[in-house]
Amino acid sequence: MLSRRAPSLFARLPTLSNPTRKKIPSWQPHIQLRHKSSQIGFLVDDPYIPRFQLLSPSQLAQKRSAAYAHLSNCNLCPRLCGVNRFERTGTCLIGADVVVNTIAPHFGEEPCIQGRHGSGSVFFSGCNLRCVFCQNHDIAHQKNGFHLTPEELGEWFVKLQDVGNVHNINLVTPEHVVPQVVLSILHARELGLKLPIVYNTSSFDSLESIALLDGLVDIYLADFKVWAASTSKRLLKADNYAETARESVKAMHAQVGDLCFTSDGLAKKGVLLRHLVMPGYEAEGGQIVRWLAEHVSRDLYVHVMEQYHPRAHVGKEKRGRSGRAREVVEGKALRYEEINRAVKGEEVESVKKAAQQAGLWRFVEPAEHALFSM
Repeated sequence: MLSRRAPSLFARLPTLSNPTRKKIPSWQPHIQLRHKSSQIGFLVDDPYIPRFQLLSPSQLAQKRSAAYAHLSNCNLCPRLCGVNRFERTGTCLIGADVVVNTIAPHFGEEPCIQGRHGSGSVFFSGCNLRCVFCQNHDIAHQKNGFHLTPEELGEWFVKLQDVGNVHNINLVTPEHVVPQVVLSILHARELGLKLPIVYNTSSFDSLESIALLDGLVDIYLADFKVWAASTSKRLLKADNYAETARESVKAMHAQVGDLCFTSDGLAKKGVLLRHLVMPGYEAEGGQIVRWLAEHVSRDLYVHVMEQYHPRAHVGKEKRGRSGRAREVVEGKALRYEEINRAVKGEEVESVKKAAQQAGLWRFVEPAEHALFSM
């Protein structure tokens, strides 16, 4: 029986059917290709069988046992807190259950992820990073939401599939709850889940964490935020971010390869790499895309994003040791003032040009009909 502990999470479902909505016209695949025959190499069989459906009983048991072991001595995240999460919490502030802010069909992802019916998104509270510009600050930096056991979470996956008719299960900011995610997928499999799993991550994942997810995740929707250690220490509060992201992205790609689609234009398996261009940090964006082309794959599907805007702690008044806001003098007493503006078009174009010059060619572009892109 499905959990009733979070009845308001699925409030958006009644809006799924709208008889007054205009019929969506038929579409043509929209993909930036060197030539049309290149598309053939990035198609998978339809219907697509999720990877967790292919695991043997022995492999399933091993995954379950490893997940419980990691909860007892939390060492999957690069923070290496080492706490027993059945008794206390570490940097992420989350224990043995998960805290979920929202579970609903979501239409804010790339067209090949959200499709017609939306991506079945699960927004977890908490995070193992502390990005000062976090676009989901109220969720990631605070414990806002509902407590769910891994088994209850798995039941919601099935509800998204059966009631929401979504195209996939999209786990948003799950790096700090990987053991619980593993247990929830295994439980949902027993209940009849047949949708691909999307792991929507900052890439601040350990190799052990990615290894535990092997065979369970179909699509890695991975960010690569900044390049320099000094930048990540200042803006993400993790000076080893880029080193960790390089290792984890390579491990993700080794598992699932380049992004592939079924013939309807929906992504089913592979890596979709995001880079959010930061104001004044376009040079680091260029370093990231060049590294991706040289060390991961020139066929990597890349989304150079321009949605940055100041959030969270950016632009707030600096505070003294007493906690009182300092007097603002000529606008120079604001926190993280260098990124307290929107990103410029030429900064975004600089990163895109660097990516093209490095040999990357598969980019997220909006389809003409605003539905799918490949």
